[in-house]
Amino acid sequence: MAPVIRELRKHPAHVNVRICVTGQHREMLDQALRLFEIVPDHDLDIMRENQSLAGVTAAALTGLDTVMALEQPDWVVVQGDTTTAMVASLVAFYHRVRVAHVEAGLRSWDRAHPFPEEVNRRLADSLSDLHFAPTEVARQNLLREGLDGGTAMVTGNTVIDALHWVAGMPPPDDLEALVPRNGARLLLVTAHRRESFGPAIEEICLALRDLATRYSDSVRIVYPVHLNPNVREPVQRLLADLPNIALLPPLDYLRLVHLMKRAYLVLTDSGGIQEEAPGLGKPVLVLREVTERPEAVAAGTARLVGTARDQVVSEAVRLLEEPGEYQRMAHAVNPYGDGHAAERIVAALIATHARSAHKSPQLQS
Repeated sequence: MAPVIRELRKHPAHVNVRICVTGQHREMLDQALRLFEIVPDHDLDIMRENQSLAGVTAAALTGLDTVMALEQPDWVVVQGDTTTAMVASLVAFYHRVRVAHVEAGLRSWDRAHPFPEEVNRRLADSLSDLHFAPTEVARQNLLREGLDGGTAMVTGNTVIDALHWVAGMPPPDDLEALVPRNGARLLLVTAHRRESFGPAIEEICLALRDLATRYSDSVRIVYPVHLNPNVREPVQRLLADLPNIALLPPLDYLRLVHLMKRAYLVLTDSGGIQEEAPGLGKPVLVLREVTERPEAVAAGTARLVGTARDQVVSEAVRLLEEPGEYQRMAHAVNPYGDGHAAERIVAALIATHARSAHKSPQLQS
């Protein structure tokens, strides 16, 4: 959302922007706010230890209801598939406020994967008045569900706008310590999704162990580990003793982007990284059974490999040992946009509001 906020602020005659955060994913949120120099007008700070999904939803619902009554915006702009995005769309609907959904239309067509994000995004789409689809495939998904085609447009994904922005910043000085100096190839890993808790995350760890052992002198694996104990416990137990695996605390976005720039290969269950890594020319092995981002797989920039130990190992070995296969993925065209999505989104918001009102809109992100 940061590129959208920045672009909106270029139009003070047309737009008054107010920023509300719920505090979901607190650590990742705070570093992103600092990096993009965003100061929220409202911070609900809803998260509590061992909070259930229902608890997150209820806290966001009541907090956002208060903010909506106070601000009375003309539009609410939400992004993606988080519980925050879904609840904000619902609260806006209750207040008869129009909703614009950035990153609309992504579908895995499996309500359990990703969980609960697949349903969150579908609900946000159903409550929205404008749908900013990152690709034509996403727009067609919306039409397939019966959406009025006049509310949906293909903009590219703002994650690519943010990626280009941050990739142009100077890298942090401490990053060099993570990059191998002996010519070894760097494999960047992120794996933390809720549906992988249990046997799946253990299979991923065993695959990484196999790769680290097989390529003990020629590969360094860097794994920023999510703070959730369902992730940290198996990762520490199965991988902490290997000298060519670096287990790190979660990285801020600046370090993550610059580490991706240095990586040879990325293994991830993250949605955003499926889009970001190809934007830097890095092949991606997707550690999931299904993905709501099939465009990357179709384009050849990503490969869906699941979580089974042998499958993850074999696909990684293929890219490590077959230069032609690696080059095909590294040079495939990223389908997620050209870095100008925010400009298209803001132009559409201003034009849509101008057609329906003769006042400057107030937009709440």
